[in-house]
Amino acid sequence: MRGEVLLMLRRQPGGYVSGEEISRRLDVTRTAIWKHMQALKQDGYDIEAHPRLGYRLRGGPDLLLPAEIEAALTTRRLGRSVAYFRCVESTNNEAKQLAAAGCPEGQVVVAEEQSVGRGRLARGWFSPFARGVWFTIVLRPPFSPQEAPKCTLLAAVAVCGAIRRATGVACGIKWPNDILYEGKKLVGILTEMSAEMDAINHVVIGIGINVNIAADDFPPELRSLATSLSLAAGRPLPRLAIFAAVLEELERVYDLALAEGFGPVLAEWRAASVTLGRAVDVSGPGRRFSGTALDIDDDGALLVATAAGVERVLAGDVSIRTPERKE
Repeated sequence: MRGEVLLMLRRQPGGYVSGEEISRRLDVTRTAIWKHMQALKQDGYDIEAHPRLGYRLRGGPDLLLPAEIEAALTTRRLGRSVAYFRCVESTNNEAKQLAAAGCPEGQVVVAEEQSVGRGRLARGWFSPFARGVWFTIVLRPPFSPQEAPKCTLLAAVAVCGAIRRATGVACGIKWPNDILYEGKKLVGILTEMSAEMDAINHVVIGIGINVNIAADDFPPELRSLATSLSLAAGRPLPRLAIFAAVLEELERVYDLALAEGFGPVLAEWRAASVTLGRAVDVSGPGRRFSGTALDIDDDGALLVATAAGVERVLAGDVSIRTPERKE
């Protein structure tokens, strides 16, 4: 109901909507409308009330509230159900609980802040309040469990494309799914799966995007490794527009994989890669080696040319080497 009230206010930009009209359209009392207006004000919306003209929306908070997300989306199913938190330990943890309870495909869990954000290889993820886009999406793909790891490449393609379109920042993908700008990390993606022997129950894809984080806001140990979209663009950026663009690209790329398989998605990944053709160091379970990243195969594994031959990398940490330093 509160979202419907907000939508009516948004449809009159700069103009008033009478309380009588709102109550008539939504079939609720004027008292209920007043209570919803007070709740919206508590959420940070600047709503002006005039005794004869009604209510007018003058501005909104920089928060990823469900009503804001709904108004910004053009997707058919991704993001149409949103669980919102001001602060949560991990959006992936919350999404896994919802997925196990039977939530619809496309369910989103979004938080303004994560207290125990997680990245790949059990690393932490810095997720300060209202400075980034921290969310998880639930998918229920008909793929075999063996194909599930390619969902992480799919997510990287979508996020990279959305950022380029929404901000103009020329980012790229480091295998398998880190989004970099000038060698520093902008985005982390963590994919987790629940499956039976021959079928996927659900896949949750956690995505953390550094949007409006200043250089000094990063912990000292991250300042040489991480950056934000506002630092790359040289200006503050709208989190909601970026979030909406990411969900739209995720739906496009996911639908592409459903209709045509992962071939076209892997082609888009190659086009956005900053790993292929570069000298890399690989650290995996029980082995370390260096070489040149040649390509990814049909399973999404990285193919690395070494002095001993071509190595196939399915898991582990890949660093891009530069003449000055190792990343």
